[in-house]
Amino acid sequence: MDITQTITLALIQGLTEFLPVSSSAHLVILPKFLGLSEQGLAFDVILHFASLCAIIFYYRSSLLSLTRDFYYSIVTRKTQGESMLAWGIILGTIPVGIVGWLFRETIELNLRSYQIIAFASIFFGLLLGFSDWLHRALNKSREYIRSSDILIVGCFQALALIPGTSRSGITITAALLIGLSRKLSIKYAFLLSIPVIALATLLKTFDLVKNTSQIDWIFLFIGFVVALITSYFTIVFFIRLVERIGFLPFVIYRILLGALLFLL
Repeated sequence: MDITQTITLALIQGLTEFLPVSSSAHLVILPKFLGLSEQGLAFDVILHFASLCAIIFYYRSSLLSLTRDFYYSIVTRKTQGESMLAWGIILGTIPVGIVGWLFRETIELNLRSYQIIAFASIFFGLLLGFSDWLHRALNKSREYIRSSDILIVGCFQALALIPGTSRSGITITAALLIGLSRKLSIKYAFLLSIPVIALATLLKTFDLVKNTSQIDWIFLFIGFVVALITSYFTIVFFIRLVERIGFLPFVIYRILLGALLFLL
């Protein structure tokens, strides 16, 4: 790897991790299109860690209040404040954790073809557009989470293991379909990413320990900084854009991306 490839891959990770366009699809496709070599496991780990740090920093105030409300809900055995959202983050992670643990190797070996990524990009992009349209048509926006919501969104999130689906995209889609507001849908989807990214980073770190290849710490540091900054500002941009014009630009982008992949 050289400095150009380091910055390019870090930008791809930062720009796509939290947008509903599938970071895994772009990290599979773009390096091949650009003629980039394999980035290596250590670099993959550091990029995911950068995204994790960005989302934690963005929601740092919310995470503090969620932790407090979660603690009091255990002590008092009653929901209060945002304790239900905190439970939703923990319990909503279980389905994707189970599916990922059981089918990790199968997914890595069999679900990374251009055809599958193209189909997932188009299908789940259209589903995101439909959920947003239905949400506006019904004009119902809940600002609280129920236990049934946690189960539904958690199961939908497991679909994100299919490359091209987009973890943020599928969880936002599920949240909109069950009637949560746009603001809460995005917040829940992004907070759900914290344990998922943390678990993925931890698993890859275990694999890294077994890896004996040499690590270039300077390139790792550069990649971390670029991915961290890009991820943070992408979160800010995405939330502001959706508040103004909705999800249509991302739906169109996903359809065009999928169509291009089918043509190729």
